[in-house]
Amino acid sequence: MERLVLGIAGMSCQSCVNSVTTVLADTPGVAEVEVSLPAARAIIVYDPARTSLADLRRVVTDAGFDPS
Repeated sequence: MERLVLGIAGMSCQSCVNSVTTVLADTPGVAEVEVSLPAARAIIVYDPARTSLADLRRVVTDAGFDPS
């Protein structure tokens, strides 16, 4: 398992946090997700054999937010 801190721009409310949390948690290979609105980031624990940074960035982008 690897731990990733991913900046996420565009979140403005708890509903945004819930959306990002859901799309990341539903990604195969993701074991844990913690999304912070004040910090504008997600901490993700994932299995790199099942998903990649590109996959994680893509699901955040598809949800309407900007991963950095």
